[in-house]
Amino acid sequence: MRRAALMGLLLLAPLGLRPALAADLSVAVTGVRGTQGAVRVDLYNGPAGFRHEDQAFKVLAVPARPGTVQVTFKGLAPGRYAVIAYHDENGNGRLDRFMGMIPTEGWGLSNDPEVLGPPGFDPSAFTLPPAGLSLRIPLHY
Repeated sequence: MRRAALMGLLLLAPLGLRPALAADLSVAVTGVRGTQGAVRVDLYNGPAGFRHEDQAFKVLAVPARPGTVQVTFKGLAPGRYAVIAYHDENGNGRLDRFMGMIPTEGWGLSNDPEVLGPPGFDPSAFTLPPAGLSLRIPLHY
């Protein structure tokens, strides 16, 4: 009997490894122009690597369609995050820039801060509460 109880606990143990608090982040990307490529939404959990697609904490992509597209990051730990969304029209997995600085594809940031140079993490950062959050990010072309 003791052995059966121990086996039951061992089988259920992995279920307890999920974060105690898991929040969902829904992102509505508005102002999408056209159907070419995808809309990518990059989630960053700190300033390190911000703006570098290959260093994003999580990435979701959906086919582009005019208007609004929606993505949801599920099961995130509550905390501080920032989002960069862009219309990857040519499907190369990155935001194309003229001379490495000026975006040539539609882009947007969480909090929609005024940008007069390379965007930083802090102006775009928000706190994800345990109950989850919905954001709206307009694209700028």
